[in-house]
Amino acid sequence: MSLPQRCEAFAKQFGLRYPILQAPTGSIAGPELASAVSSAGAMGAMALTWPAPDVAAEHVRAVKAATEAPFQVNFALAFPPKSLEAALAAGAPVVTFSWGDPADYVPIVRRAGARLGIQVTNAEGARRALEHSPDFLICQGVEAGGHVQAMRELRTVLEEVLAVCGGVPVVASGGIGDGTAMAAALTLGASAVMLGTRFVATQESRAHPEYKRLLVSAQSADTALTVCYEGGWPYAAHRVVRNSTLDEWEASGCPPVGQRPGEGDVLGTTADGQPILRYEDTAPRLGFQGDIPAMCCYAGTSCAAIQDLPPAGELVERLWEECRKAMENG
Repeated sequence: MSLPQRCEAFAKQFGLRYPILQAPTGSIAGPELASAVSSAGAMGAMALTWPAPDVAAEHVRAVKAATEAPFQVNFALAFPPKSLEAALAAGAPVVTFSWGDPADYVPIVRRAGARLGIQVTNAEGARRALEHSPDFLICQGVEAGGHVQAMRELRTVLEEVLAVCGGVPVVASGGIGDGTAMAAALTLGASAVMLGTRFVATQESRAHPEYKRLLVSAQSADTALTVCYEGGWPYAAHRVVRNSTLDEWEASGCPPVGQRPGEGDVLGTTADGQPILRYEDTAPRLGFQGDIPAMCCYAGTSCAAIQDLPPAGELVERLWEECRKAMENG
């Protein structure tokens, strides 16, 4: 199957075999996952909003030591990108911004010679992003897992962003978990697709094994878009797997911080023994102990497509084969 020309052009521009990007899923996506995805011909990713500059630089160097393939680092601009310059100095080849105005930071990216992607969720956001001459836009739909910038479904947003993008490549993101969904987004006009939840459920992901098992068993209806896990990022909606914490909060009338049922309960500990409190927005990672299912387990609606926990490289190949067949069959 030959790719649509725009997809071939995007892959060639970034040195990819497939127009597939891994979403930067917070602390769950470390250098192991990013390098595995990139080595397989897609574009791996890490979220570097929160790590200190020296840690961010170490992560970038780790990926570069593992693969010569391109990868992206993301900064959510709801917070100062304190590690941006360190990541660029370490050699990050692609930087993406979300959740804010990147005007102050685009020149830093350009001076470093890195490529630039900006997440958008409507036509006006796309127009503003285009003022910075990005190499690509990421169009997110409300189906996405984690902290969700979008408020409408991907198909609706994608169509209006494509109408104003002026030929700048658009990457579709949100609710994409298999080759059929990939093919649908590419057929609509996206140049590439981005998957997050599907890559959380891989062997290289740093997600806790119980969290991964939840993703395998969950259906789309088992996810909820909520503000339950406030955790230091107020007013940021997030999509998670429904659990006892969310159910009890809803049953109590969705009370505000300070009045939530069980607030202050210790659900478990991190690998280094730090307590995890109920309503924290920290996703359970390797080494966590305690009531893992009651913690903040991010998931997009695409979890319905997750049936197993493969190596990330194997998953990339499988996804593209599914997409190829879906496009051939129309």
